[in-house]
Amino acid sequence: MDLSAYREEFLAFLKQKIKTKQPLNLYQPVDYILNLGGKRIRPLLVLMSLHALEKDYKQGLHAALAVEVFHNFTLLHDDIMDEAPIRRGKETVHKKWDVNTAILSGDAMMILANQCLEVYDAKVYKSLMQLFQKTAIEVCEGQQYDMDFETRTDVTLEEYIEMIRLKTSVLIAAALQMGAIIAQATEEEQDAFYQFGLNLGLAFQLQDDYLDAFGDSKTFGKKVGGDIIENKKTFLVLKAQQSLTGAEALKFKTYYSTSDCDEVEKIREVKRFFKKSGAVTAIQQEINNYTQKSFQVLEKINMTQEAKNQLIDFGNHLMGRTV
Repeated sequence: MDLSAYREEFLAFLKQKIKTKQPLNLYQPVDYILNLGGKRIRPLLVLMSLHALEKDYKQGLHAALAVEVFHNFTLLHDDIMDEAPIRRGKETVHKKWDVNTAILSGDAMMILANQCLEVYDAKVYKSLMQLFQKTAIEVCEGQQYDMDFETRTDVTLEEYIEMIRLKTSVLIAAALQMGAIIAQATEEEQDAFYQFGLNLGLAFQLQDDYLDAFGDSKTFGKKVGGDIIENKKTFLVLKAQQSLTGAEALKFKTYYSTSDCDEVEKIREVKRFFKKSGAVTAIQQEINNYTQKSFQVLEKINMTQEAKNQLIDFGNHLMGRTV
């Protein structure tokens, strides 16, 4: 399965289906954010699960578009909440237009995402919509937890894992299951695809946390240490807080609750505490555990070894960002 060819096919389909029309200030922002780029991982996963089940991947293009439009809708509204000026190197929608325009265009994207699924027959449509709506509300729940965590001082590791499961993993999982639903796979196989995506999504987000502190900015694609500067509560932070004691715990808390210090020093010292507390070892173990769990559930799916290997290769590629 040549992912680049499938990506090009999907992008051509996106361009064909998403067109600017009147009123321009509603639809231009939609077209703008959908063409900012990105890896298009989620829509590709819909097509990949159909391919793995030896079905025509083109059956999944409308569902893939639904997933991509929804994902970008969440990014648009996230940017408003975060007051973010840049998305993928370009102005965010609310900066290029204004907040009210961005809110309304985001609302329209949610509706457009649902409309993408109307092409499927009644039984498939019902299953897709049930999964899609369940996922949509879970993503909102994850975003609210993330916002709540900003002002809480008692966040646990378990709560953090649940937050990233909702905010990130469930959409990856749903994309894979949607392809399986369209392929009319068994419920056990549908669930296996979902669990594959759920665990891979958790591993991916934890690796993102790790690379934010210890990655190479050239390969990571973002400024290293950004989470530390913003005092974000990540797995590394929560594990360090849990493990450090006495004067070290106090010093770590001081570094991680202030913005009034040299950024280079703060990043260096916080990373030192991450290592000393065992947080780095712990997150690497969790990343490996979730990755292996994702591969193990593939045994429940009736597909060729070649198809299974392709999914494993994709998982390894997704997790292959270097430090």
